[in-house]
Amino acid sequence: MTSLFSVALSVAILAAFALTIGGLYLLIKRREVKQGLLMLLCAAVFFVNVLIWTLPTPS
Repeated sequence: MTSLFSVALSVAILAAFALTIGGLYLLIKRREVKQGLLMLLCAAVFFVNVLIWTLPTPS
């Protein structure tokens, strides 16, 4: 992996964690369901994208 690719994966995971924490905060503390669920959905998309990017390719 190139260093730029590794940095992109790291940033995506950090963003996914931040979105998860923010989404849970909105759901639990502020009772903003729509925005909280959208943030959690975005975090899930980030996690799945990183998973897809890091899966080994068949050779």
